[in-house]
Amino acid sequence: MSVAAFRDSRRGHYWLLAGLAIVLAITLSACQAQNLKSQAARIPQLVISTTTDPKTFNYALNNSSPNIFSFTFDGLVDEHGITAEIVPALAESWQISEDKKRITFTLRDGLKWSDGAPLTADDVLFTYKDVYLNEAIPTDVRDAFRIGDKKQLPTVKKLDDRRVEFLLPEPSSPFLRAMGAKILPAHRLRQSVFTKGSDGNPRFLTTWGTDTNPAEIVTNGPYTIESYANSQRIIYRRNPYYWRKGAQGETLPYIERIIWQVVENSDSRMLRFRSGDLDMAGLRPEDFSLLKREEQRGKFAILNGGPTSGTTFIAFNLNRATNTNGKPFVDPIKSRWFNTKAFRQAVAYALDRQSIINNLFRGIGELQNSPISVQSPYFLSPQQGLKVYEHDPAKAKSLLLGAGFKYNAKQQLLDEAGNRIRFTMILPAGSRTAQQFAAQMQQDLQSIGIQLDLNPVDFNVLVESISNRNWECYFLSYTGGVEPHDGANYWTSAGTSHDFNQGPNVGAPPIKNWVISDWEEEIDRLFVAGAREYDETKRKQIYADFQRIIQEQVPVIHLVTPTALSAIRDRVQGVQFSGLDTRGSLWNLYELKVVDEQS
Repeated sequence: MSVAAFRDSRRGHYWLLAGLAIVLAITLSACQAQNLKSQAARIPQLVISTTTDPKTFNYALNNSSPNIFSFTFDGLVDEHGITAEIVPALAESWQISEDKKRITFTLRDGLKWSDGAPLTADDVLFTYKDVYLNEAIPTDVRDAFRIGDKKQLPTVKKLDDRRVEFLLPEPSSPFLRAMGAKILPAHRLRQSVFTKGSDGNPRFLTTWGTDTNPAEIVTNGPYTIESYANSQRIIYRRNPYYWRKGAQGETLPYIERIIWQVVENSDSRMLRFRSGDLDMAGLRPEDFSLLKREEQRGKFAILNGGPTSGTTFIAFNLNRATNTNGKPFVDPIKSRWFNTKAFRQAVAYALDRQSIINNLFRGIGELQNSPISVQSPYFLSPQQGLKVYEHDPAKAKSLLLGAGFKYNAKQQLLDEAGNRIRFTMILPAGSRTAQQFAAQMQQDLQSIGIQLDLNPVDFNVLVESISNRNWECYFLSYTGGVEPHDGANYWTSAGTSHDFNQGPNVGAPPIKNWVISDWEEEIDRLFVAGAREYDETKRKQIYADFQRIIQEQVPVIHLVTPTALSAIRDRVQGVQFSGLDTRGSLWNLYELKVVDEQS
């Protein structure tokens, strides 16, 4: 499986899909690859690929992927990769009070960290009280725990060594799922939270970066980090103290070692899989027909996980704020275009999304019209009244003319002041699929007189540009999930990943003159109402209203939902592949087995 590169929007994490691979890689040399193969013959190991390096080993400070955390850390609860049911993890059980404002978690008995130290309620208390709920720590994780219209945070207290109690300011139906946030080791990180560096910030903010000796990273998940070579690979080693046990009481996981190779692009990934260097590979539509013919000979199977849980889209920068010197983040001329609803709708009508499916996805995919994943029970279909932007250039032109735009003799689109309509879209470099997407959109917009300039950049540069509000339009794909509130960080105005109109952020330079629209305020209200509501019928209506607003206002234009495809070697057993879960073939990593092909 190719692990995705994407921007984190916490907790259900809206992230860039695996099909849009990002270049950040230096491939292993032939001798290194042969050495790893030789070692594979001696111990059970899995060789997979990732598209780029992790940015941090500190979960609280992570805002992108690929990252190490599904390999190395667990939370109090987890989400089943097929059913999306909330299941016990580090906590063996929980009790919710009748008024739904008090949740008590009971940890499993005998939990340990990878260094053998006990994992107790003190670690849970430290993780939440001192890190996630601590306003001095700029972590995106905190957004998942803000409750109600006042964005209040819960309080947490230790009852005994195995029990922790969370007290909520009001009932919150998504709160339990948010408890999947990873638990951190107090005995290794507490001091860094409460001591400050020369810059006056907690040392925690520079703790466990990717320059840290992997031996210092203490984990509670199925694996530890054995070694990390930048732009080459990460090697994970089985955690001897992992809490899960097999059916016969045996220690899990079964696989001793995982080699996570950084592979430069999707074409290279396919070559490596076909040559036998990789045990898993996420597939693009164009890979399917080629590999399908090789299944038996290559001793692998192609699994179909159904629609991905993600959303592929372009976003406009609607931010009208300025920096402290009064300089606008977005050119005021272009900002007026972007903040005109008719302009955004016209762009949506101009995009030929069906051609993208037919030509780029070989028909393997479907049109996407909602910010909520199609697998979610809250998904609103066009048949239920959701606005859809079918390809209609004539409608696009009519909207533009009605909004005061005009055409010159060359059929170039101008605004009322005579400015040529031209803007730049940033997109991840190194992905052929991303380039094809962008080229199609560039051609579609040209048909209505708009010049779209493309700026492919390194993924980390793209993330930095978005964080700094230094962009006009971007193209990305984010993953979703069954719980709409998981996207609150992106869709609510106070969210730290509210990219299309990013407000002030803790730890970031201040901004001036930030304005939120009335429809953004309505989305804020709906997300508060949706979190308070436990009646499923009423929740569905609330999130249906949210979807209708997004499709009417189109701050982002949704494009295509790909089908999740993965090629898995026959020697890898126990895979339950799912397009719903962001971990894909690895959501149940702890119970996968690698069988010697000669046995």
